[in-house]
Amino acid sequence: MNVKKTFCIILLLVVLFSAIAVVSADDDKSYTINQAFLELTVESNGLLHVDEIYDYTFQGTFNGVYRDIPLKEGESIDNINVTATGAYPVLKESDEDGKKHLKIYLYADEEHTQKISDCEVYVYISYDMKNTVTLFNDVGGLQYKLWGDDWDVGCDAVSAIVHLPGNSSNEYYLNPQEYNSTSYISGNTITLTSTPIPKGEFYELLVLMPITDFDNATYAKHVNENGRENIIHNLDSSVNGRTFWNTSYIVLGLLSLISPIVGGLVYLRYGREPKVDYDGIYERELPTNDPPAVVNALIDNSYDIGTPNMKGFEATILNLIDKKVIKLITKTDENTDMNELFLKLDRNSDVNLAIHEHTVMDILAMFADDENIVNLSGLNADLSYESNAKLFMEEFQVWQQDVKHEYLDSENLKNYFNAKGSKFMKKLSILGLIVGIIIFILGLFTNLPNGVFAIGGGIVLAIFSFIVIMLPEDIFGQWTRMGREYYLKWKNFKKFLEDNSLINEHPPESVVVWKKYLIYGTALGVADNVYKAMKLQEKNISDYDDDIFLYHHYGGYYMMHHAFETGQTAANPSSSDAGGFGGLGGGSGGGGGGAF
Repeated sequence: MNVKKTFCIILLLVVLFSAIAVVSADDDKSYTINQAFLELTVESNGLLHVDEIYDYTFQGTFNGVYRDIPLKEGESIDNINVTATGAYPVLKESDEDGKKHLKIYLYADEEHTQKISDCEVYVYISYDMKNTVTLFNDVGGLQYKLWGDDWDVGCDAVSAIVHLPGNSSNEYYLNPQEYNSTSYISGNTITLTSTPIPKGEFYELLVLMPITDFDNATYAKHVNENGRENIIHNLDSSVNGRTFWNTSYIVLGLLSLISPIVGGLVYLRYGREPKVDYDGIYERELPTNDPPAVVNALIDNSYDIGTPNMKGFEATILNLIDKKVIKLITKTDENTDMNELFLKLDRNSDVNLAIHEHTVMDILAMFADDENIVNLSGLNADLSYESNAKLFMEEFQVWQQDVKHEYLDSENLKNYFNAKGSKFMKKLSILGLIVGIIIFILGLFTNLPNGVFAIGGGIVLAIFSFIVIMLPEDIFGQWTRMGREYYLKWKNFKKFLEDNSLINEHPPESVVVWKKYLIYGTALGVADNVYKAMKLQEKNISDYDDDIFLYHHYGGYYMMHHAFETGQTAANPSSSDAGGFGGLGGGSGGGGGGAF
């Protein structure tokens, strides 16, 4: 490597690490508002004078702070003044979307050359507001947010002193009530302190004053009607509504915790299995003579008991090979010396087959040539086309219904399994998943403190419901006595096939039994284990003149399995939507601010 390349790499690394350091340093910046103090003075002429003090603690380097003061229709703000202790402020003000925007640059030196860093600063803001006090025919009112819901951070405590024009018959209300710490009125002065107010919440003062305390109130808003009754009614409705939703969020959160209790009750009623007189450890022989698709539907598909899956389909093909209705043909590719596998469908000898077996022959015939030969080596490529794959999956579903119609319709299935509990829990869980998401969203988009209970409860309900949906049917469903014994015997037979040491200790006495092991091992999903155990017992499997063994020996099982997997995937292609999301913004509320 030459010097120029080395230098470029080093320079690139320096720039990269510098950028990372800058980003990390920026991420380390933080600030808090330890306390906010407000002094409000209501003049007899309707003017509201406001003094605000904010105690900031900065960690890291900052340019300054900003304050947004919303203005309702008809309101105006004048005589803005900003000072600071612990820094040198420079104010820039502007009007933006119905609010007064104050951008306050803070400097560590009087020359305004050094930014503030790692310090505590008190920012003082004062201004006059007109048309904020409203005078009705019977009462004067001031509704003012001492802390707005647009601040970037919360506040540890808000304290306020409010001076009123008269000394008697004043009423005041503070909301939300959960943020009230101490408050009292003495003469014409209200003194109050809040508890910590989190980000996104507000703290509001409502004062009702005698109309006689105002004189020549040119700076107040005048409404020619009585107002007190409506004001109190609206206040009570708001407080009661907030209380209702706060309580509702707790109730919703707690109700979601009942879902596991309901699940437990359903399990006790429908899920407990009956006791049977069977205590076998494993089974060496086939427990029943049922077709492999039936065994697969009852034993291997625990998420939809009674419906066969692709393993049952593959086992049915093996069973047809064993019945000589399908024959295996091998050819060596001249270019690669690789063995190619072909399935020859004997349509003349399939007249005595069961309905579901006829359907398998028909499905394979869709991919056969004019001589009823299926190129097994090329089946994966055929099923990679979406049109072929969808056609295959449609016919596969027909095959599933054929198995159920022949052997496991609703009446026959009841002899083995009672799905009442699992069906009930599936329906309940789908409903619970929807309700859980709704409760979560309600809690997420509210500023009420008890929304956290709805968020937690919604998450619990949604997760529990999703888990129940994914559980096997026999958790909340129940085997009959006959079905339970059937299930245990076939499970023990599967255990025998899975354990090579057991087969080595008790190998089958005939080739016929080995073939049954392979067929039913496929239906139970353990064909690999059987074939490996078989190779340990018989070293020269290729010498067997039997298509079942050769089918596995030449990889036919894997070819067929992967081809069907390809078909399932191709029939359900994934899609993506690059659509965007949008939403409506709210108003400025009680105002707010932040640091920059």
